[in-house]
Amino acid sequence: MSTASNTASALAESRSILDDLVSPVAGATAKHRLKIIDRVADLFAAGSRSYSDEQISLFDDVLRRLTADIEVKARATLAHRLAVIDNAPPVLIRSLAFDDAIEVAEPVLIYSERLTDDDLVENATTKSQDHLYAIAQRLKLSEKVTDVLVERGDQRVVHKVVKNKGARFSLAGFGKLTTRARYDRKLTLALGERSDLPRQYFLKLLEAASSKVRAKLEASNPELVAAIRDTVDDVATAMQREVRKGSHAHAVAVREAKRRFNVQPITEASVHGPAHAQDFEKTVVALARLGVFPVDLVERALLDEGEDMLLLLAKAAGCSWTTAREMLVMFAANRNLQPDDITVAFERYRKLSQQTARNIVTFYEKRMKLRKAENAKGKSTRGRKDKTRNEDDNLVTLPSPSIAPV
Repeated sequence: MSTASNTASALAESRSILDDLVSPVAGATAKHRLKIIDRVADLFAAGSRSYSDEQISLFDDVLRRLTADIEVKARATLAHRLAVIDNAPPVLIRSLAFDDAIEVAEPVLIYSERLTDDDLVENATTKSQDHLYAIAQRLKLSEKVTDVLVERGDQRVVHKVVKNKGARFSLAGFGKLTTRARYDRKLTLALGERSDLPRQYFLKLLEAASSKVRAKLEASNPELVAAIRDTVDDVATAMQREVRKGSHAHAVAVREAKRRFNVQPITEASVHGPAHAQDFEKTVVALARLGVFPVDLVERALLDEGEDMLLLLAKAAGCSWTTAREMLVMFAANRNLQPDDITVAFERYRKLSQQTARNIVTFYEKRMKLRKAENAKGKSTRGRKDKTRNEDDNLVTLPSPSIAPV
């Protein structure tokens, strides 16, 4: 007998068995109907691994007709049984996942491998926060799905998905999470524990978290505002360098830059390319080399939500507006610039001369070097630095440079 004949015979046998089970359902009581559903589900579970696509489709059709009007508790029981079966009836599974009753949808959303990313995105876009919370618990989540969870999810959903080690986030997703973390200490800690958090967002977390401490210190010591800012700036720079030293991505970017720029000279294109690609590490290295700037300064300019320092560095390095714009709209700083903001920035950039930009950057670099030398000689306000550190070891800032506006 041919394979086709065997398949047809098996399908006919399955249909016959299901017909025998389902035939009395028309006049059955609700209780008897549930027993029939249980028997059909048992039959499917017993042979699910060996069923063909046609047989699964047959079970799918039968179970959907049987469960059309049953109570929530019964649908939930069926959902629990089918959620863990890899090749469960796909149409029924999707129907259960989109059930308004979370008792029904939850097990399927958490465990079923039958749901595609498109199914999950649609569900997360249209259903309740309870549905989103269930999705956040899945063993694996793609960037496509987490983007929606981050965008629509409430605090409970976001906390859950960030703690999910199987969840993967896009750069845009990490950016939005970092913004939300400003007002959520638990989210800050959870994000900081993720090994896949890009370094630029880790630095942004430090900056956002420490702003509260800075404000508190300055409010209680108004006469020491300048000293506090310098002190926190020194601590932040030290931490920034420590984080950079441990960054594999930064080390790779430096090695690639050395290899590339030893062969051909660095140009504006060396900055434009990685900026357009949203590659923070390579953009930092390229701009620092093109303008001969300290890496610390470039990192802060790229991360600062203000535009001044980045425009200054871009102009001082001889970049065109096209490249400056690419850096302004990078996800890292989360500037959220509107078209009018871009227009204003362009006008400021056009009027700014390269020499003026170089003079301001040089002044700031000298100020940084002077403070560093004073600290090395013990002339800085070390006592106040210790006080700042003790205020909260977990909250350290990466403040924006205090410079004249562009």
